[in-house]
Amino acid sequence: MIRVGLIDDQAMVRVGLKMILQSEPDIEVCCEAADGLEAASMAAEHQPDVVLMDIRMPGMDGLAATKELLAICPDVRVVILTTFDDDEYVYGALRAGASGFLLKSADGDTLVNAVRVVASGEALLAPEVTRRVIEQFTRNGGAADSATGVPAGDGAVHVPSPEAIGDLSDREVEVLQLMARGYSNQEIATELFVSNTTVKTHVSHILTKLGVRDRVQAVVEAYDSGLVIPRP
Repeated sequence: MIRVGLIDDQAMVRVGLKMILQSEPDIEVCCEAADGLEAASMAAEHQPDVVLMDIRMPGMDGLAATKELLAICPDVRVVILTTFDDDEYVYGALRAGASGFLLKSADGDTLVNAVRVVASGEALLAPEVTRRVIEQFTRNGGAADSATGVPAGDGAVHVPSPEAIGDLSDREVEVLQLMARGYSNQEIATELFVSNTTVKTHVSHILTKLGVRDRVQAVVEAYDSGLVIPRP
């Protein structure tokens, strides 16, 4: 059974999410909170596997709440609930350790699949949102503010370092570049004329070599380190 926590300041949103999730035989909503301030204590008490986190809330937003929650409960997988105009906050949340993001306009099947994917240890990178985040990152010059984790806009240019590149092979760098642009494994396989299984193997090696826990964190590391430079 996948245990899910809901954090959203709108009661009707929580009701809707709960109705969709609880209709599935392998998912239960074990806890809810209306404020990011309650997120960490809620997770510590109820130990959900996955937390769906609204990005914009009074008191403490989803970015700060994600940082605090994961500091206390590092094994919880956080999925950010967002709209298209929240790009800069989403990027900051991913840097804080979130396992992915999901549009609030997503349908029920997408929501359920997202919970299952993240609970299984994978990361959720919705291509349409990923590309928006990258566009925001590019417009602001590629530099992230150290305090907020959002693009700083100072025009700084990242230079890849040998330490950041590690011992990634040329093919692994190529796969990571496509991952960072929102490509799914199948899309990467099509682009590189290889099998889906081969792509999965490359992704696994990339995660190990970069020392990150999932696909989302690999993409964040790629941009933060300069391994991948946003296209103009």
